[in-house]
Amino acid sequence: MKRFPSIKKNIDFQRIYRQKKSYANRLFVMYVEETGEEENHIGISVSKKVGNSVVRHRMCRQIREIFRLNKHRIQTGLNIILVVRPTAKHSDYHELESAFLHLCGLHNIKLESK
Repeated sequence: MKRFPSIKKNIDFQRIYRQKKSYANRLFVMYVEETGEEENHIGISVSKKVGNSVVRHRMCRQIREIFRLNKHRIQTGLNIILVVRPTAKHSDYHELESAFLHLCGLHNIKLESK
């Protein structure tokens, strides 16, 4: 089974944060870095303000699933960091997915539907 393409190291998070290329909506803040590789990687940051560990882990699982199901709609060769805002804990899966795709559109990494 292939491992999920995630960003885990703090130094990688800090490098992407320093580029300061971010957009936000009421559920997420998204940072994007171009790498030129064949695969996208995602890092998810959920603070304790969002909820307890059960809530935070559920948010991470939902975001990973949204990323997995929509990776064909996104350009390749990117490192993406998604910071979850506390208002996201009250949202359902479809709201999270539309917020994710909205931020992809703002970053101009969403492929045009053909």
